[in-house]
Amino acid sequence: MKIIPAIALLAALSLGGCVPLAIGAGGAAAVGAAQDRGLEQAVDDNQIAFEINRKLLAENATLYRGVSTQVQKGRVLLTGTVPNAEDRVTVTRIVWTVGGVKEVINELRIGEKGGFSQSLNDTTISTRLRARLTADSNVSSLNYSIETVNGTIFLMGTARDQAELDRVIAHARDISGVRNVVSYVEVKRR
Repeated sequence: MKIIPAIALLAALSLGGCVPLAIGAGGAAAVGAAQDRGLEQAVDDNQIAFEINRKLLAENATLYRGVSTQVQKGRVLLTGTVPNAEDRVTVTRIVWTVGGVKEVINELRIGEKGGFSQSLNDTTISTRLRARLTADSNVSSLNYSIETVNGTIFLMGTARDQAELDRVIAHARDISGVRNVVSYVEVKRR
């Protein structure tokens, strides 16, 4: 582990006013330790996501609210909705300024953000898929990030093999309300 990130994490943990950050970092570290990517990579990815969100908020609160960020091994998946094409480019530019970013996958949609009903549907879809993956003993569910936007499921993570990824996609497609499944999952090399 790099010394600077370790010191930053310890500093965050020692600050009483930063309890959400400490819990978030600790929770991400615990999950990362159980994932195939390992603790060090999980901490690095969490730092990248935090810095992206910090920069988006500093640039424009509307962009920050409209963008969801998933980071796996330095690969950044951007989902959500931004008002116009210029904002889509601005978000991508901001992400590339963050250290440790190796790839940016921009799935941002342009237009009006869906209302409460669509948000509820998307959350329900993601929750149902997470439950199915967790219940499937042939799937290492912790290795997958799930984001649903307007009925489209975006998957990111690492599959143990192609058969596992095929199971995950089949589970996703079988959920009511799913319009499309987009996979950015890497298959582990043996």
